Amino acid sequence: MIALHAWRSADSIRAFRKLYPDRPLIVGLSGTDIYDYIDRDPAPVFHSLACADRLVALQELARERVPAQFREKLRIVYQSAVPLRRRRLRRMQSFDVAVIGHLREVKDPFRAAEAARRLPASSRIRIVHLGAAETRQWAVAAKAEMAANPRYVWRGDRPRADVRRLLDRARALVLSSVSEGGANVISEAVAASVPVLASRIDGSVGLLGRNYPGYFPVGDTQALTQLLDRIERDPAFRNRLTRAIARRAPLFRPVRERAAWKKLIEQIVPKPAARANLRPRKAANSAAVTDLTNM
Repeated sequence: MIALHAWRSADSIRAFRKLYPDRPLIVGLSGTDIYDYIDRDPAPVFHSLACADRLVALQELARERVPAQFREKLRIVYQSAVPLRRRRLRRMQSFDVAVIGHLREVKDPFRAAEAARRLPASSRIRIVHLGAAETRQWAVAAKAEMAANPRYVWRGDRPRADVRRLLDRARALVLSSVSEGGANVISEAVAASVPVLASRIDGSVGLLGRNYPGYFPVGDTQALTQLLDRIERDPAFRNRLTRAIARRAPLFRPVRERAAWKKLIEQIVPKPAARANLRPRKAANSAAVTDLTNM
């Protein structure tokens, strides 16, 4: 079984381990597992970690949050993204900066919009935000921000094709989250050669590297304003960011992700002859368990 989320899947993990004590179990750790529930409600998380044969996290700093007794089980598998061949950017009326993420508290979704308000009048920066509103209140807030801020456009939940079209023309991406397990939007931006301006959190540092030059402190609007102003007006800084993400790009190639999962599964899945001997202790409640052993 491959269980996504140690805390949310705790009941299924417990049922699977009771029903199939000898079958392999992989648990994928989410950001909420390692940066929230492991402190707030640790018992289900620790039980899931103990049951697992292997743990999977999405970025390298997650290792520091996994309790020491379980770290030998941990493997880092970076989420991949299909490379995007960007067209040569022409000088447009606006200097588009992408924000890609749903409107909810942990994303700090209006930080880029607030930073853009402080830019000089000569700036051509426009924040283009794609993502669904978690609640009606978030949608109302986004519409109010658009009405008051000519540099901000919210386009709601959009299909993947629209995300890729935005990355094709964006000059930068802002990820202002308070917490992340390892945001796939960073993989998407890196694969599209789009420089990233990110809040300095483990989930982003673990993907972009400790020395990446595009970080700002969480919630620091003025620091983000300075980065936006610099990325628009300083070609040398843009080139520095572009070179930095190019060095990380191999981590996010689809072939690497597939190979990592293949290696992981081959290490723990029994050979066909041995697999035939793995029988459930009892069949009751088996419908509640997702068994991906033979995938």
